[in-house]
Amino acid sequence: MLRHTARAGLQLCSVPLWRVWAGLSLFTLSFFIPSGASAQINTDRVMMMGRNALYYEDYVLAIQRFNMVINARPYLHEPYFFRGLAKFYLEDFTGGEADCTASIERNPYVSDSYQLRALCRVNQKRYEDALDDYRRVLDMEPKQQHSWHNMVLCYFELKRYEDAHSALDQMIRLWPRDAENYTMKAQVHLSEGDTVSALAMIDTALVRNNYFGEAWLMRSSISLSQGEYAQSEAEADRALLQMPRKVGIYINRALARYQQNNLQGAMNDYDQALDIQPSNYLAHFNRGLLRAQVGDDNRAIEDFDYVLEVEPDNTIALYNRAILLDNIGNYRAAIRDISAVIEEFPEFWEGYEQRAAIRRKIGDIYGAERDEFKVTKARMEVFNGTYKPQPKRTRRQSQRSIDDYASLVEADSTELEPTYASAYRGRVQNQQAELTPQAPIRLSYHRTASPTSRYVPYHRTLELFNNSTADVHPLLFTTSEPQLSSAELQAHFQSISDLTARIEQSPTSALYLARAIDYYHVRDFEAAITDIERSLALDANQPLAVMALAQMHLCQVEAQTAGDDSRNITSQLGYNRALDELRHAAELQPDLIYIWYNIGCIYIALHDYPHAREAFSQALNIDPRFPEAYYNRAIAALLDGKTQAALSDLSQAGEYGLYSAYSLIKQYSKQQAAK
Repeated sequence: MLRHTARAGLQLCSVPLWRVWAGLSLFTLSFFIPSGASAQINTDRVMMMGRNALYYEDYVLAIQRFNMVINARPYLHEPYFFRGLAKFYLEDFTGGEADCTASIERNPYVSDSYQLRALCRVNQKRYEDALDDYRRVLDMEPKQQHSWHNMVLCYFELKRYEDAHSALDQMIRLWPRDAENYTMKAQVHLSEGDTVSALAMIDTALVRNNYFGEAWLMRSSISLSQGEYAQSEAEADRALLQMPRKVGIYINRALARYQQNNLQGAMNDYDQALDIQPSNYLAHFNRGLLRAQVGDDNRAIEDFDYVLEVEPDNTIALYNRAILLDNIGNYRAAIRDISAVIEEFPEFWEGYEQRAAIRRKIGDIYGAERDEFKVTKARMEVFNGTYKPQPKRTRRQSQRSIDDYASLVEADSTELEPTYASAYRGRVQNQQAELTPQAPIRLSYHRTASPTSRYVPYHRTLELFNNSTADVHPLLFTTSEPQLSSAELQAHFQSISDLTARIEQSPTSALYLARAIDYYHVRDFEAAITDIERSLALDANQPLAVMALAQMHLCQVEAQTAGDDSRNITSQLGYNRALDELRHAAELQPDLIYIWYNIGCIYIALHDYPHAREAFSQALNIDPRFPEAYYNRAIAALLDGKTQAALSDLSQAGEYGLYSAYSLIKQYSKQQAAK
């Protein structure tokens, strides 16, 4: 992901990964790679294996594959582009840029290479160079909306607001119904200090799309800065309906509620923000202050402990913690914290008073009297007898006056900070964070360790197979696999070689299936499918082999369409083929719970939610303790508009160890209660 902390509301876009892959044609050649003995390899197949590895985030393996193609045919532009994409994923932006340049040198007429190079340059903060690339893209594709969008963002970073306005005017002419164009223009107006024009643009955006959450968030931020707290809260409510996982909205609404003396509402918002983003500094600081106000001292100390871990020199947090430590009787720790504050602010008289009172509690009369004398002397020097102003209810984050230690913190700017984001970063299908089902079950040699204890259904079929191949790595059922290291990948290549020698001597169904899973781990799905078909030719009644065949076809669909819509003809054919294979596996072994679970996963991908729920129900009839089946049946129900049924399933999923279900319960319980 493009990590940048500039002003958001603006997001850097890129062409989706599926478009990049689909837009480049493949090629078929044979070539030799010397490695002691020559090995003839089909370039088309090596490219496909590299792309498969890229999709499944095996970046090191992907780079190795593209290196092979580059070494054999260095004049081709595609392998340079894809290797650059792998480096981009690894955040090697310099290397990614160099590969994109090499791709452009070989074929300067592919816009994707310019777009990826621009993203690499943005990550290096070379916005002028990125602009050059986006102009080249627009010369080739004048209506390439992502590039227009990113040009505006680059102009914004360079503070070239007139150019940003000009580009946005062109975008509005081309896409007058796109509400985001108007909020981007509003953002530029805010940067110029023109709030009136910004509000006019936001209103226009809401006319185009009254459900555009970013526009409501911008209105809420502006209302908050103008002191319209009730209005800001109402606008934040509208934003949360569309973006229930956006932390900034909860922070804004908490401040609006606090200004209206709704302390419990503000506290709830900070809790919600930290459920979503546990590392949020503002939420911890402000929740600590609110907890202190209501007497929840120990938990307030926990919040300030976190703030001080992030910012050890934050004297305001240090003083607040000192007051709380005094309240719970930890006097020496309180003196330690106040002394550090006084060292930083030697005229902070309230700190001397506080330290004096604590010193008296521990019998340090001499130290207390010294502190009290300093305070008395300071008061005598002030004409009206007061020596500090009244603290404000809120302060800006960058304002570090110790006198405002009890003030809640606001972000420095009412402008929304644009977060750079890119569809290139990570798998496209993972971009939808709200209602993503658990992954299908796969046969694998590796399984990611779960951080919690979770129930895993047992079936004798897998045990029987592993017992029949005792000298081969045991197979596992899993929904989550780790990214393999170079050593692990090399071990799989060695295993393929060893199994090949054994198969040549005495081929068995089990050995072919074992080698197929090795091929799966090095992302050679075609070879895996060939081996599974050979396995079934020797034993047509092996349900694990049929299940593995469906698995490979699903992997091919995912990698070839790379997250494109499931109604795409290619993906739909692949899903239907995998469904047929899983139904056949169910005929062979009807009580193998994972087969029905995978059938349900495919139906979700096909947007056939009633059949998905039926399949997960079939799995739960076999074993009613399977958490992933409850979770995915809940996802299918939510997508089908059946919230109440979903909440019951989510509760069961959480009970059996899938604790991510509870965040969805919290979110959708509130929506259900609001109806």
